[in-house]
Amino acid sequence: MLKKERQSYILQQVNLHNKVLSSTLSVDIHVSEDTIRRDLLELAEEGKLIKVHGGALSRSFSQVHVPVNGVYSQQNKIRIAQKAIGLIENGMFVLTGGGTTIVEMARLLPSHLKATFISGSIAAILEYMDHPNIEVILIGDKISKSSKITVGSEAIAKIRQIKADICFVGTNAIDLQHGITDNDWEVVQLKKAMIEASRKVVCLSIAEKINTFQPIQICPLDKIDILITETDADDPLLKPYADAGIQIL
Repeated sequence: MLKKERQSYILQQVNLHNKVLSSTLSVDIHVSEDTIRRDLLELAEEGKLIKVHGGALSRSFSQVHVPVNGVYSQQNKIRIAQKAIGLIENGMFVLTGGGTTIVEMARLLPSHLKATFISGSIAAILEYMDHPNIEVILIGDKISKSSKITVGSEAIAKIRQIKADICFVGTNAIDLQHGITDNDWEVVQLKKAMIEASRKVVCLSIAEKINTFQPIQICPLDKIDILITETDADDPLLKPYADAGIQIL
């Protein structure tokens, strides 16, 4: 693979999964980790990503205030958010994670909605605070600098005290064999607790992330009630997930 092709692939993976590991990219592209590190450094110097120890972050994902424009696959994420909002009813206790699709959902919440939103995502909390009629509960603990979300044992303990009506999980990767997966150990532990603390679990994922997986499992498919993508529910890509008992929106 030529350098230009290699770096294009790296950027696509960063935009798709928000965070990438040098070790994973090395295996995927069949080059040394030193080569990957040089590519990441060059891309960071060009302002295309943020290099961190062991990998890289998407520029939009790493910001406390997610930009209004320029988010990767933004129109698709807005379409997903619009579908997700249709599941929220007045009086609900709504538990959400972080990620750009969750932020798009927060921005689109109708002003008349009266519900309680619970989250450890700094970006999502800032959006919820601007809403005129929803109550906001921040799950506090240590903040992950890379994902801008609270993590750790205290946050998990607080989540376990909740019984949310519905949980919206932004998805890094999902496939039939591994279920929902991610590459951040602390975020995975948080999402596991969120799923266990909720009566209904909704997975938000752009279609590009379908049939991909990351190193750490969050949950198998049977923990997911609803899968929302930007595509039509009868898209052949989604049929195996419907066959697995998941409602597709």
